[in-house]
Amino acid sequence: MKSSSALRNGVITLFHSLNPNPNSYKTIPFRKFISINKSSLPSLPTSDPQKFRFFCSSMAQSGDSVYSSSSVEKQFEGFRSTLEDSGKLRERIKAVAGEIESAARFMHSGLLLVHQSRPVPEVLERAKGQIEVLKGLYSNLAEILKECPGQYYRFHGEWRSETQTAVSLIVLLHWLETGDLLMHKETEAKLGLGSSEFGLDIEDYLTGVCFMSNELPRYVVNQVTAGDYDCPRKVLNFLTELHAAFRMLNLRNDLLRRKFDGMKYDLRKVEEVYYDVKIRGLTANGDPGVPRIV
Repeated sequence: MKSSSALRNGVITLFHSLNPNPNSYKTIPFRKFISINKSSLPSLPTSDPQKFRFFCSSMAQSGDSVYSSSSVEKQFEGFRSTLEDSGKLRERIKAVAGEIESAARFMHSGLLLVHQSRPVPEVLERAKGQIEVLKGLYSNLAEILKECPGQYYRFHGEWRSETQTAVSLIVLLHWLETGDLLMHKETEAKLGLGSSEFGLDIEDYLTGVCFMSNELPRYVVNQVTAGDYDCPRKVLNFLTELHAAFRMLNLRNDLLRRKFDGMKYDLRKVEEVYYDVKIRGLTANGDPGVPRIV
């Protein structure tokens, strides 16, 4: 006990030797160190409603001026300008696409005369005149696209369906003349396309070929009615070869796939007409026939 008491007294003595005046470190109230000058604070004119409204309005205007100079507003101002320019460009493209549709419609109306057993050269000559019109319109479209290099597929949808229709008519016209399929590069040349910036999309070409096949069953029926019993065989040979070529493609479940499925039904319609003519003995002697498509 004596040793512990002596130790405690020694510690107390040491503390007092280190801090001889402990009262000097008493806490001083914080408010004595802070002196607030109330006159430096802005006074709110709450007593006068009109002055208070003016005060709030001036504060809001000062906030708006800060916001108007912010980087966010500058960014969206740039967006607005870009979208306006893009909209004007799109309207110009739509105007040309409308002219392409009109020329293709006129060309289609001329080609429909082949279903009325009109002389083919006469019908084709009338339709050929529209090819040069289409070529000029695509040239105008190419000039517009030069203003936005590298953005072909951004605006491609504006003339896609019109191009597919134009391709189908040009391919049909070529087939009526030669009995052969017009190749992709040849179709590009007829439309004045083929540059690195503006060419004929492969899917548009293939879809146009599928559209062209839709006209052949009706053509076959009308030709047989007019006494051309060899027409079903020629068309069936052509469609069989074309259908086999399409089967080489790995098509997705999109518009092109659906149009290709439609070609199969066109082929079967022509096949039925051909076998009906063959059974009746109206085909030419020595006709080897065409293998049936399953």
